[in-house]
Amino acid sequence: MQNYVITIARGFGSGGKDIGTRLAKELGIPCYDRQILTMASDKSGIDESVFVETNEKLRGKYIANFLRKMPVTGVLDPHEKDFVSDINVFNIQAELIRSLAVTESCIIIGKCADDILRDYKNVISVYIEAPRSACVKSIQEKMHVSAERANQLIRSTDKYRAKYYSYYSGGKDWTNPTNYDLVLNSDRIGRENCVKLIKDYINIKFGEN
Repeated sequence: MQNYVITIARGFGSGGKDIGTRLAKELGIPCYDRQILTMASDKSGIDESVFVETNEKLRGKYIANFLRKMPVTGVLDPHEKDFVSDINVFNIQAELIRSLAVTESCIIIGKCADDILRDYKNVISVYIEAPRSACVKSIQEKMHVSAERANQLIRSTDKYRAKYYSYYSGGKDWTNPTNYDLVLNSDRIGRENCVKLIKDYINIKFGEN
């Protein structure tokens, strides 16, 4: 195994990004989250704000047509009218994620990466979740908001992430444990132990140290 990829899907406030960042540091490999948007923008020439606006969420017309039809595949040419459509923006990111999967070891946070790379043998997919109370506490500490606001953010963020995942995966449930190699409760075992467990699983699956 020359390189491997860890994808991390996460409930909002569960610490998935923090776990991914810690894991990347211990493994000495890059962790991609927001960087995917910048890289996709640089590659395509589409303004980064478009990628930010569609980051794990669907814009209006796609919500209205939710699951009415499957997204088209393949990246469009710049002269085509739907070049900056949600679907094309997703496909640009998906192409980039596939390229990363065959060129380097890395961690990818969100972006539907586990489904994009579902047929790749060098991928471990992880889902991180925690009880609502733990997520609320984490968001309050990180964002300095009230418990009420933290609950609102969890509901809205998890809702649009779920719709995004379902739309681009062909109707799959984002929280279904069978989509993943590992499903971890970060509150029950702690974030540092999540890192240790993922490292152990890498050793089990790939024989890496």
